Amino acid sequence: MSSERKGKKRKSKDQKRRIAVIVFSLLIIVGVAVYYLFFTGEEPIKKIKNVIPIEKKKLTIVDEDSNKRPIAVMYDNNVGNNNHAGLQKSYITYEIIVEGGLTRIMALFKDQDVNLIGPVRSSRHYFLDYALESDAIYTHFGWSTYAENDIKSLGVNNINGLYDSIPFWREKTIAAPHNVFTTTDKVYSYAKEKKYNTETDNWKLLNYTTDKVNLDKPVSTKTVVNEETGKKEKVEEKDPNLLTANSISMSYSTYQVRSYDYNSENGYYLRSMNGTAHIDKESKQQLHYKNIIIERVSNSQLDSYGRQDLSTTGSGEGYYITNGYALPIKWTKSSRSDKTKYTYLNGKEVKVNDGNTFIQIVPVNSTITIE
Repeated sequence: MSSERKGKKRKSKDQKRRIAVIVFSLLIIVGVAVYYLFFTGEEPIKKIKNVIPIEKKKLTIVDEDSNKRPIAVMYDNNVGNNNHAGLQKSYITYEIIVEGGLTRIMALFKDQDVNLIGPVRSSRHYFLDYALESDAIYTHFGWSTYAENDIKSLGVNNINGLYDSIPFWREKTIAAPHNVFTTTDKVYSYAKEKKYNTETDNWKLLNYTTDKVNLDKPVSTKTVVNEETGKKEKVEEKDPNLLTANSISMSYSTYQVRSYDYNSENGYYLRSMNGTAHIDKESKQQLHYKNIIIERVSNSQLDSYGRQDLSTTGSGEGYYITNGYALPIKWTKSSRSDKTKYTYLNGKEVKVNDGNTFIQIVPVNSTITIE
């Protein structure tokens, strides 16, 4: 047989083999299609689409997938308006009255490194109730007798600079006792030395959402008759308790007033103390917050020094403020370590915008202005 005939025969076999492969592949595709169409009642393309996962939006203020335990740091608030470091990086910040009509601040940190925190100051016992509800490592420099007793009796995981000096340093250019600072890394490292857990699944307090919370959105519709046309029309209604909140102020005493002004361009509130902008020590920028919660709590004097006690458990009134609007809320807390629940007047839980939150715990007789 000539080489030419042999070549043609080999080529014919290759073509038959390719045709067989193509036919076999088509039969498989047809078979799969028939199965999905007649036995599952669905199209194969739809089946494939259904298995594609929808990516969930992530919070930016905290890492929901992280169980890093928060740290709660007590801040000196008798140092003026431009000497606080690290507050802007706190995801939740509290301010509460102390002796003499002054206030003290407690800031919660999680999921980021903060290389300058302070000035750190001593503990007051009612701040424990707000550290416990987030299962935070309580960090302070000194304590009142009441705080010392409660920290010991409640078994609070705490780091006290009077005895645990390693995580802290004093800035020599600043007069004591207003010159103690720390970092998140130093606190977590020392917490491990003290055999404290640095992870917890009990840290979540606020009900955050990645969907934008607009308090002025319609909550119902009603049918009205148009006086000009005589026709019925549907009208959307907003919450009757809704307040415009471009400017907010509240008092802790006759000489301690806190205020916020809404910056609509950036969608956050600029914070001031006693009429002066509250400025970050490092960035020199005015502190700003996405969410403000005002919580009215009864307080009373404990001793001749003026130390305070607060009724942190039970229930009370307040406001949730975000994006230029405010709504009245109710707070409830069943025990010192239980989480504070925030609900609207209709009983629905408050959803909080993704962003940092300042919780102003004010006396029940505080003068609050929202306009």
